[in-house]
Amino acid sequence: MAVPRNALKKREKVREFALGLPGAVEEFPWGESVVKVNKKVFVFLGVEDGSYPLGVTVKLRDETAHAHALSSPGAEPAGYGLGKAGWVSIPLERTGAPAAEVLCDWVEESYRVIAPKRLIAVLDGA
Repeated sequence: MAVPRNALKKREKVREFALGLPGAVEEFPWGESVVKVNKKVFVFLGVEDGSYPLGVTVKLRDETAHAHALSSPGAEPAGYGLGKAGWVSIPLERTGAPAAEVLCDWVEESYRVIAPKRLIAVLDGA
């Protein structure tokens, strides 16, 4: 099944935004795209080959952002016990999926939870 173009565009915007954050690098453990800072994942981008629905997974400590993310169509606490730590999986292919700008805000929030203070200072000073 073909992946909707708008979902792919959103994913690419989120990926570019994430990689633009200080110290961010993309890696492909388990064959899926993740973006890390300081060797720790701050956003899971999954695969874009259509084998699995397109989505992003972020860690949100801010209660308002966390609740907002979970209110997205089809969103749920991340699997493998990550949901207990604040990780939320947000599908991109659903009608009413969040706009790229909102997703980027959540990626930045996730980055701030994971990144070392010195890199957050670089982000804030930029």
